[in-house]
Amino acid sequence: MPWRRAQGNLRTVEESLMKNRIAYGVVATGLVVNLVLGSMVFNMVADDKVKDDPYESMRTLTQVMEMIREDYVDSGKVSYEELVNAALKGMVSALDPHSEYMPPKRFEDLRSDTEGEFGGLGIVVSVRDNWLTVVSPMEGTPGFDAGIISGDRIVEIDGESTENVTLTEAVGKLRGRPGTEVKLTLFRRGKSDTFTVSVERAVIKVATVKDINGHSIDRDESFKLLDEQIGYVRLLQFGEHTAADLRSALKRMKDQGMTSLVLDLRGNPGGLLDQAVEICDFFLPRNNPILTTEGRKQSQLSSYSSRGMVDYSKVRVAVLVNRGSASASEIVAGCLQDSTAQGVCDAVIIGEQTFGKGSVQSILPLENGAALRLTTAKYYTPSHKVIHERGITPDINVPMSLEQQRVLAIKRGPGGLNSIDDEAERNRYAEVTDSQLDRAIDVLKGLSLLMNEEEKGEQEVARK
Repeated sequence: MPWRRAQGNLRTVEESLMKNRIAYGVVATGLVVNLVLGSMVFNMVADDKVKDDPYESMRTLTQVMEMIREDYVDSGKVSYEELVNAALKGMVSALDPHSEYMPPKRFEDLRSDTEGEFGGLGIVVSVRDNWLTVVSPMEGTPGFDAGIISGDRIVEIDGESTENVTLTEAVGKLRGRPGTEVKLTLFRRGKSDTFTVSVERAVIKVATVKDINGHSIDRDESFKLLDEQIGYVRLLQFGEHTAADLRSALKRMKDQGMTSLVLDLRGNPGGLLDQAVEICDFFLPRNNPILTTEGRKQSQLSSYSSRGMVDYSKVRVAVLVNRGSASASEIVAGCLQDSTAQGVCDAVIIGEQTFGKGSVQSILPLENGAALRLTTAKYYTPSHKVIHERGITPDINVPMSLEQQRVLAIKRGPGGLNSIDDEAERNRYAEVTDSQLDRAIDVLKGLSLLMNEEEKGEQEVARK
């Protein structure tokens, strides 16, 4: 028995030693793995620090600058000021099409533009795929009358290419003294060749709120209701008096018994943020979110909510949008779309995907008299959907052909169809319909009929 007990104890000791060896091996292996992984992570962090080291990057920049000054063939282009300005322009423009470094002269010109009167074409432009692109022409302006449409690519201005041009440089070329002429070479989707149009600059002053016949609020006979007590209003842009004029138009239509509304934002390139916020407020009860602007700093965080001062939240609204609807238009469409999903208003978005311009640019002056125009924040809808480079997706997609867009532009232009000399062509254009507006009216009629049936059913149940 003692021997057997001793044998058993010996086995127990051997097993214990074996377990300890295994445990020590696992621990040792873990330590080695941790050391290796730690070393790899340390090297990766060190590499990242080297890559993002400002002093190392500045040394590379300085080396390149000195090599250019010593070896570049044209010595007249290698002053430090020119090279630094070029480097700053390239650095900032690489961020996005809306950011820009403005040397002192350019910044001074910008301030002069905002303080004085200038001539323009009435077209809103942006940079897409390194080319100057028309967001939308404003109705009643030289650009609109010349037949320019949303999506047109401006490939040349007065014979000079616009490839890789900055937005501010392009706007500077398009503006000028009223009465002077500028030649634009355009490329349009669906056409194989470019074409050139000559446009005379003018002081841009347009009414921003119009009825279906193109009349503004100052005409007594404007803003008559369509069939089934449907109102219609078109916002051309968001100017200083847009919200006030829209309030007057809505009241005029409400007094006639308006029960639903077509809010046409097609081709509206945007404008003043406060006007977009106030217009959203018309269709929301009190204390509902409208939008937020968010950047990297706490100071760039802003939120806007409805005040409920003018309440049309019970009015059914069909909002028309297309590729030319941008910025403030997208704020309104996105707000009403999200608010309907939350059950606080009754709107449906109809048409095509919007442009996707939802960012905030700040002007940041520098000590040398220059300035940065820098994108510092983005717009977000109440459900926190980003607008920039995505746009607003309509609830009901209704595409429109280029031919339809062109004919509708002619109908809205000076003289309408009477401006077409050829009778056969005029008759053919007369048959072209506005499919997006027709769909909006059908939707509103259908919703009205449905609501009436539900109300009748509720009344019958109540009587029983």
